[in-house]
Amino acid sequence: QVQLVESGGGLVQAGGSLRLSCAASGRTFSTLTMGWFRQTPGKEREFVSNITWNGVTTNYADSVKDRFTISRDNAKNTVHLQMNSLKPEDTAVYYCAAKIRNGGYWRVDPWDYWGQGTQVTVSS
Repeated sequence: QVQLVESGGGLVQAGGSLRLSCAASGRTFSTLTMGWFRQTPGKEREFVSNITWNGVTTNYADSVKDRFTISRDNAKNTVHLQMNSLKPEDTAVYYCAAKIRNGGYWRVDPWDYWGQGTQVTVSS
């Protein structure tokens, strides 16, 4: 089992920045692919970004590319999402996720563990 706890959400004006953090416990963190998804009411949960176990490979949704940066610290069992140039359309609940196996990172199904989510609200 893996427990994930997100932090760092909040209210920010358009153009501002936030840094989300996710603390993991329960399984060897360094073996897990980590990711971030987001969801707004009435919509499906959507992929934002992921990072492989060694930090070598990262992927981003087109909507956040060049604005968001994912990183991880295997010594501290944490993963971060630095969000810059935020837009009102980035408003959502952001979820941290962990995955054991490779593949299908952009889909919800392959992810094995989820946090409770943290609200990000961007005002115009």
